[in-house]
Amino acid sequence: MAKVMGSQYLAGKRTTHQRRALLSLILKAAGHLDADELYRRAREQEPSISLSTVYRNLTLFKKLGLVEERHFGEEHHHYEAKGVRQHDHLVCLGCGQVVEFASPLVEELKREVEMKNRFRVADAEVRVIGYCARCRRKADSK
Repeated sequence: MAKVMGSQYLAGKRTTHQRRALLSLILKAAGHLDADELYRRAREQEPSISLSTVYRNLTLFKKLGLVEERHFGEEHHHYEAKGVRQHDHLVCLGCGQVVEFASPLVEELKREVEMKNRFRVADAEVRVIGYCARCRRKADSK
């Protein structure tokens, strides 16, 4: 983590205490944070941080390739550290829960698309939308 927060990764931008704290929170997060949740967590460590600082730094981190912005069918975005490991997402339509999963079938699909279409796949994202077990049970009990 210290390497990621080094000045060479911030492309000449000042490595402020708030910037380091935000990046650290993203790297340590289990799951995907939206800006409001990141702001809430950051304020626990750095009470003077503003929501606009969070948004500015998310924009910077995205531009520098440190985080990925995800869209899960909501009006707001979620963020996660980039390149942690290849994974895809299950999104529950009932409660909004997002679960990461990995499958060798995704890699197989990318290879097949490349081969059949003479196309170099740079990245692929699979988002499976449905209902988690809790929401299914809740719907079945009605």
